Amino acid sequence: MNDSTTSSPQHLPTRIADVGGIPIHRAIPQRALRKVGAWCFLDHAGPADPAPPGMQVGPHPHIGLQTFTWMIRGEVLHRDSLGSEQIIRPGQVNLMTAGRGIAHSEESQEPWHIHATQLWIALPDAHRFCEPRFQHYPDLPTTRVGDFEATVLAGEALRLTAPAEVHSPLMGVDLHATDMASDASGVMPLRQDFEHAVLALSGRVSVNGEVLPEEQLLYIPQGTASIALECAPGSRLIVIGGEPMDEAIIIWWNFVARTSEEVHEAREQWEAHLRGDDGERGEPSRFGLPVASPLTPTHAPSLDGMSLRASK
Repeated sequence: MNDSTTSSPQHLPTRIADVGGIPIHRAIPQRALRKVGAWCFLDHAGPADPAPPGMQVGPHPHIGLQTFTWMIRGEVLHRDSLGSEQIIRPGQVNLMTAGRGIAHSEESQEPWHIHATQLWIALPDAHRFCEPRFQHYPDLPTTRVGDFEATVLAGEALRLTAPAEVHSPLMGVDLHATDMASDASGVMPLRQDFEHAVLALSGRVSVNGEVLPEEQLLYIPQGTASIALECAPGSRLIVIGGEPMDEAIIIWWNFVARTSEEVHEAREQWEAHLRGDDGERGEPSRFGLPVASPLTPTHAPSLDGMSLRASK
């Protein structure tokens, strides 16, 4: 939810970061917007044509969340500590539920180009210690919104239900102006009990008559029934939304937790996992088996001097 309570839309900049050698634009979280519904993280990767070997993200851990990857261009190989090995291709979704703990790696496949969004969903308290799992969704429901091809990525929207198994009331829709010769327009209905956000992924996008520059997020508060869209040929945007999540959370590194003690414990368990001494008492590792990846695992950053506080 937006930290500064507002009843009007807000334009928010993204910031540039690096993931596995690929520059990305991070839209959520930021100081003014910690989450939209249960969506607590939104990265836009590419479009990029990096030199070989492309994006390479070594094994790293997650707790308390679901990672949600929507592939637009390129192919990425996912491996995890459950033994999953899956290539995600354009038009497909990977959903990894970390629950109590999981580790995974991501590797671009030839010809190395990439265009994708990766989001995190904060698991509600009742589900955040569930058993980890991985699900691949090659087929997603599609429809038309005016001149746009609309793909329902998550939850319910446009009278369609996405197959992804989520645990909070939310939605995600990809809108693509597929006619390369003409501008596109359409009206996207919204649930008034949801808050929403729109991210322009490519092209010239206008929302309710106001230009939304590429790599800028538009936050839309509850009570909005629809948005009017106008876009240049080939433009693309993503709309996410959800029932405001009132649970205060801590997002640190790759963890979503509720207390600083949980973060410290998960960090120490991951470092013990990398040392190979987390099972000395006969207990299985929280993060499962070593990921079958040739890439070097990632060590957790230091927590020295950090103050971790949960926020809504």
